Parts: sequence; structure tokens; C-alpha cells
Amino acid sequence: QVRLVESGGGLVQAGGSLKLACAASGSTGSINAMGWYRQAPGKQREFVARMTTDGGSTNYADSVKGRFTISRDNAKNTVYLQMNSLKPEDTAVYYCNVLSVRLRNYWGQGTQVTVSS
Repeated sequence: QVRLVESGGGLVQAGGSLKLACAASGSTGSINAMGWYRQAPGKQREFVARMTTDGGSTNYADSVKGRFTISRDNAKNTVYLQMNSLKPEDTAVYYCNVLSVRLRNYWGQGTQVTVSS
């Protein structure tokens, strides 16, 4: 089992920045990749960014490329999402995601990000 705790959400004006953090605990040795998804009101959950454990592969949704940066502190089993140049359409609940080596998904409880225009 992997447990995830997110932090760093909040309210920010358009053009501003926020940094999300997600700390993993439990069977962290089984983690293959860590990343972020988001879900806006009335919409399906969508992929935002992902990084493999060794940092060898990083992927971003087209909508956030050039604005968001995913990073990881392996010593702390923590993944970060630096979000710059935020837009109102980035408003959503952001969920941390872990993919285990056995291809099992784990989810955090979500953190609200609200971008005002």
C-alpha cells in the first residue's frame, strides 16, 4: 500500500504561481512513477504530468507544457508540481497519482487550486 498526502493548493490570481507537493509513504519501494491529474467541475479527471522513479521519463499534458514543471525528491518520497502563469482554466482539484511496478494506481485526497481572473 502507498499513502499519498498532498499540500500546496489555494487561491491565486491569473498569471500567478503555486507549488503543489505530494508525500508518499508505505510501500514506496514499489513506486514506478509519480504524477498529477486534475478534475474541474463537471469534467472528467485528466492527466497533467508524470515522472518515472529514476527521472528518466517526464510527460506533460499539452495544456500545461512550458508552464508547469514536475520534480521529485527521492529522499523524501515527494513529488512537486510547480505551476506558473496560471490561468482560470487551470482551476480544478489536483490529485497526486502513483503507479506501482505492478501497474496499480494510488490516489491522494486531492487539493483545490482556484485561479481567479
